[in-house]
Amino acid sequence: MSTQRVFAARLAGCPVFDPAGDRLGKVRDVVVVYRSSAAPRVIGLVCEIPGRRQVFVNIGRVTSISSGQVITTGLINVRRFQPRADEVRVLAEVVGRRVHFVDGSGSAVIEDVAIEPNRVGEWAIGQLFLRKPKTSASPFAKGPTTFATWSEVREQHTPGQAQSAEALAASYAELRPADLANTLLDLPEERMIEVAEELSDERLADALEEMPEEEQAHILEKLGDERAADVLDAMDPDDAADLLAELEPERSEELLQLMEPEEAEDVRMLLRYGADTAGGLMTPEPIIMSADATIAEALATIRRHELHPALAASVFVTLPPYETPTGRFLGAVHFQRMLRYPPHERIGAILDDTIDPIPVTGSAAEVARRLASYDLVSLPVVDQARRLVGAISVDDMLDYLLPDDWRSQDADAPLPAAPATGSIPTVRRA
Repeated sequence: MSTQRVFAARLAGCPVFDPAGDRLGKVRDVVVVYRSSAAPRVIGLVCEIPGRRQVFVNIGRVTSISSGQVITTGLINVRRFQPRADEVRVLAEVVGRRVHFVDGSGSAVIEDVAIEPNRVGEWAIGQLFLRKPKTSASPFAKGPTTFATWSEVREQHTPGQAQSAEALAASYAELRPADLANTLLDLPEERMIEVAEELSDERLADALEEMPEEEQAHILEKLGDERAADVLDAMDPDDAADLLAELEPERSEELLQLMEPEEAEDVRMLLRYGADTAGGLMTPEPIIMSADATIAEALATIRRHELHPALAASVFVTLPPYETPTGRFLGAVHFQRMLRYPPHERIGAILDDTIDPIPVTGSAAEVARRLASYDLVSLPVVDQARRLVGAISVDDMLDYLLPDDWRSQDADAPLPAAPATGSIPTVRRA
């Protein structure tokens, strides 16, 4: 086996290969067990395989570990990883903890952990990368760093108890929202809340949008009122409405009062519609432009990184005003069609007026039929005066149709049976 010392933070995300060179997944964490007279022993890795399932790979199945890749024997138990009582995850539960130096020189926070094998091939925690308290009063200053062995420090609290989630939250910076959501839900509850509190409002909002509403509501209730309102402001209005619908009406109203008035108004509007109607499924923030806008302007608008890909696929054209509820809906211009015309062309000249918008009171079944029948990725929603009030994307429809726990199901779990013709089961708000 490779004898290279490897730091856990650099190991996270590294690909895992079998002996033939086929990729099996990627590393998510390192699992150790504590010992009374020696550094914690590494017993395996937590790896994410296709389907976002996290499994345990015994260290005995690993033939090589480096900062760039991990090679195994190719034999992996695909049962979902569930830590036992004596097992501790390095990135989730060790990094970010505070320790004291045995020589009495003070304390420090663990920012990274190196694992290395001994002469008989047993892997254990070697060096600790530590950050001492800062010595400057500047808010931008950081404390000095140092290295230490496990024997040179002692823990202030019970092994495995988290002290600070700041470093762990930073290590999740590159995770996609769906992966971040799954990672948070895999943490012990206390640790999950600590990490959630360290994430920015936008980052936490993105993660909450990928969780079941019950989990969203649980995390939101653990945050302070002001922070909860800030996170709701950062969420898409339709997701925020779904979350608030899970709370008691009094609590929901309290949070709406604390939200920014403009954001709260969109959420209140969505809460007025039934969960199985077009109004309950839509987002009130589609891309809306004037018919006189040029293709160059439209393309510049849909390039904004924060836009959802499904909503960025079409620009809706209306009479003024250009915020929902708009003036009369005129039609849509698809991204692919814009690429076929010169940038100076007006989007009104290439307008697709054949798309029949769905009424805000239309059923979820009708929404699904239209999206499928016309191969659309989004569908305009209008009120009785044919004013555009929102749009429904295909992912909103999928979220509605899939069961509540679809995110936590294994990749090979059977999908729910198709609904009978002419009906769609009411599963959840989208």
